[in-house]
Amino acid sequence: MGIDFGDPLVRKVFFDVYERLPRGGPGDRGSVARVLGLVGELPARPRVLDIGCGPGAQTLHLAALLPAARIVAVDNHPPFVARVAERVAAAGLAARVRAEVGDMAALPFADGSFDLLWSEGAAYMMGVTNALRAWRGLVPPGGRLAFSEAIWSKPGAPAELEALWAEEYAEMTDAAGNLARLETSGWRSLGWFELPWSAWWDEFYEPMERVLAARRASWAGEPRALETLSALAAEIEMMRRYAGWYNYGFFAARRDD
Repeated sequence: MGIDFGDPLVRKVFFDVYERLPRGGPGDRGSVARVLGLVGELPARPRVLDIGCGPGAQTLHLAALLPAARIVAVDNHPPFVARVAERVAAAGLAARVRAEVGDMAALPFADGSFDLLWSEGAAYMMGVTNALRAWRGLVPPGGRLAFSEAIWSKPGAPAELEALWAEEYAEMTDAAGNLARLETSGWRSLGWFELPWSAWWDEFYEPMERVLAARRASWAGEPRALETLSALAAEIEMMRRYAGWYNYGFFAARRDD
């Protein structure tokens, strides 16, 4: 926690870690499949937009679970986009999956271009309500949305944990708060669930711990770099100490007209 992205060195170290991870945040194939079940019936050849795709783990899951889909994966970090393109090519999916550099706040697509919008752990960067409103026009009436977002799992969190999240993400709310955001932004909820423990540890934090251990030697002699690595390690420790108080919620919705 406490990572200053305005510091070029800190930003460099952060991406030095994240570019080596299989995914950019908590999640797994089982959760992708489960939320697709909530999304419900899609057109025979659905058009899917993966917003803030990161290294593309969920992009590949979507391609596997929606074998007739045409998918566009967008991220503003070019190395992530290059990584997605490499993974897509290696999986033989280039004919129906493409990766593009793009700004989630200014997506260059016409209204109604997609049947399903997908965003794992990225909407908060715009502000969830802002994102829900800005993206709504990208699907036609009745079009679908799935997004994951950090939530409080229960009230009464320890003071230390509340203080940490107040510093890092003061707008974080609970599931009910996100359902209200959907309703006021022109979406109707189709259901939601919390991610399983394995989606944090097996898919995200255990790979991160291995990368952090390996990169410490590379950044030896750079105190601010080592502080950044320690801040990432502290995020993992926070989840170990406070699991059960917060999680990611995965929400499915349809455009409400």
